[in-house]
Amino acid sequence: MKTSILDYNLPEELIAQEPIEPRDHSRLMVVNRESGEIAHDYFYNLTDYLKDCLIVFNDSMVFPARMVGRLPTGGRVEVLLLRKVEEGLWRCLVKPARKFKEGKEIVFNEKIKAIVREYLGKGERLLEFVSNNKRRANDQELKETGQVPLPPYIKKEIPDAGRYQTVYAKEEGSVAAPTAGLHFTPSLIERLKENGNTIVYITLHVGTFTFKPIQENEIEEHRISEEIYEINEYEAETINEALRQGKRLVAVGTTTVRALESASKNGIIIPGKRTTDLFIYPGYKFKVVKSMITNFHLPRTTLLALVYAFGGVELMKRAYLTAVEKRYRFYSFGDAMLII
Repeated sequence: MKTSILDYNLPEELIAQEPIEPRDHSRLMVVNRESGEIAHDYFYNLTDYLKDCLIVFNDSMVFPARMVGRLPTGGRVEVLLLRKVEEGLWRCLVKPARKFKEGKEIVFNEKIKAIVREYLGKGERLLEFVSNNKRRANDQELKETGQVPLPPYIKKEIPDAGRYQTVYAKEEGSVAAPTAGLHFTPSLIERLKENGNTIVYITLHVGTFTFKPIQENEIEEHRISEEIYEINEYEAETINEALRQGKRLVAVGTTTVRALESASKNGIIIPGKRTTDLFIYPGYKFKVVKSMITNFHLPRTTLLALVYAFGGVELMKRAYLTAVEKRYRFYSFGDAMLII
């Protein structure tokens, strides 16, 4: 399948640079896969569409993974923490990468520096973070040094970094927010419960591939990086019981979809902490997810491929064309789509 099917034209001014306030006042496009109908509403009316459903959220929290430092010569360096190997030792994206050979040092402040220990390719390095007393820096020291990373297409500074977190974020580990959840408020979640919906939280830590375009000509040739997900026994049993009762499973976000589909075996959710590199694109047969809430995604990304797989290529193309015509707001701080 040609990657070009994931292309669409988007005016730059439709890329949301700041979040809507209140959170649940974003617009909501409702797409019916069976009828092909596309309707327009506001997110705070989500309760009109979801009754007696099983709604699954990703409770991963964005951690302060972006660090800005200097070379001993004074050159500016950006580091993005990707995955902890052990205390003080991290896989990182380094920019500009070409300057960083083994043994190179990066100074962040008077307390923390990093030493390049291994070249990992594709801009990645293994960095050892060291404190001023020559021991490895711990997680708390790195958090105090870092900043919450924003997507590269957001050019405006956000005064409140908490606005790039969901209200239910709990498990720290993502480098990007599971953005479909940014629209929810505590009161909306309570109203959903009052509507007879079962609410469950699972975890998938979002990696950097979220923002990387598919560069291959054929979608099937693309590979994505592994991400860690966890569904504990209580959550798995709650999901499985709701499915036995015939409740419709609504996944909040593409990350939740991938975790659930990865954990499913013969329609049953298997608990545990694992990694997944599941790449969902048109032709994939969904096992448990029946509806999903998502934002409007970048062209040629794995996220858009998943949405096309779920909603159908032609219907999703029409939905995206409609979103541009109706001036919806796109990407992380943008509006939402409910696919039923």
